[in-house]
Amino acid sequence: MNIEGIITLPSSYSVRETIDRLVSGVTSKGLLVFARIDHAKNAREAGLELPPMELLIFGHGKGGTPLMQAQPLSGLDLPLRALAWQEADGQVWLGYNSAAWIAKRHQIEAKSAAVAEALDKALAALTVAATARELSA
Repeated sequence: MNIEGIITLPSSYSVRETIDRLVSGVTSKGLLVFARIDHAKNAREAGLELPPMELLIFGHGKGGTPLMQAQPLSGLDLPLRALAWQEADGQVWLGYNSAAWIAKRHQIEAKSAAVAEALDKALAALTVAATARELSA
């Protein structure tokens, strides 16, 4: 999958377990979970169908605030979000917006390069930990 600004990783786990693992990583790093949305459940309740799909909204004021200070409209893309979904072949994916892309989108990349780089590094570590199968010793 190649959509500008969106990082996607295949997950070795179900949608629910992928998001559970991400929640665990996020909270262990002192970040806040603002919401967990089960899109498939909401679709079923509306009489529609979706494969398993969950959205996690999370962050911390120290991460997102500098971006919003540079450009208040970046708050449209913050707090951070990660989406796990299952495709028809059973493959589960985890996707999220790159912080560098958020800064670029809001024309603050020069002012926010260091913050975006730090956020992207943290997001990469969190999402790899949530999706990759641990190697047994």
